[in-house]
Amino acid sequence: KWKSLYQIQGERKRIMRETCSKYKSNNRRIITPYHVSRIFVEDKYRVLYCEVPKAGCSNWKRVLMVLNGLASSTKDIQHNTVHYGNYLKRLDGFDYKGIYHRLNTYTKMLFIREPFEKLVSAFRDKFEHPNNYYHPVFGKAIISRYRINATKEALRTGSGVKFKEFIQYLLDVHRPVGMDIHWDHVNRLCSPCLIDYDFVGKFESMEEDANFFLHLIGAPQNLTFPKFKDRHSNEERTTTKITQQYFAQLSPSQRQQSYDFYYMDYLMFNYSKP
Repeated sequence: KWKSLYQIQGERKRIMRETCSKYKSNNRRIITPYHVSRIFVEDKYRVLYCEVPKAGCSNWKRVLMVLNGLASSTKDIQHNTVHYGNYLKRLDGFDYKGIYHRLNTYTKMLFIREPFEKLVSAFRDKFEHPNNYYHPVFGKAIISRYRINATKEALRTGSGVKFKEFIQYLLDVHRPVGMDIHWDHVNRLCSPCLIDYDFVGKFESMEEDANFFLHLIGAPQNLTFPKFKDRHSNEERTTTKITQQYFAQLSPSQRQQSYDFYYMDYLMFNYSKP
């Protein structure tokens, strides 16, 4: 079993490196604190984890907190503690020497997810539930720019953004409001062409990949990757079928443009075109 998982890792890294050398000329660029700003540090087991939202990141942070001795079990850690407790250090908080020492000696990993599913998952989470950040900041701007005859109420609250409007915003080169980590490219968040990741896991094979990773770093045997869904737990996870239902609301050209938008992620992580 381990042998086939080692082979899968080798293959994922090979495809990633080949894509980088074919499309990216930045292999010799200097790594700056900006490039490592999404990387979390666990010093006890010497792990660097690049956070990709909507690809199991809340549960990965729980695992890192347990590894670090900050909690005895992943079940005990609340969502807000994970994301707003500032218990985990980020790599950009160290000086250059500290950053390079960790990049050169720690096990670097990231977990990814099929780009369209990740996008729909983010849309459902941020726009289909009450949210006192995404509705006023993104929702208002999206509705006022893309909805004809928007009601005063919609313009006031920013609630009720439709998927089609969200995609219009995403594909607009003159976006009314900036990018967000929940729908940015993994390629931009984690700089895989600059940072040579040791382990590339996939959301689609999360349990197997996660427990293999924990085995590789010598984690305690009773620590397994949590299976629970972090937020809106009574709601079905975003699946391929749910993703198709959302993309069915778009025109063929919008679907193609969305694919082009995430093209590098599709290529680099070997996901087939939907």
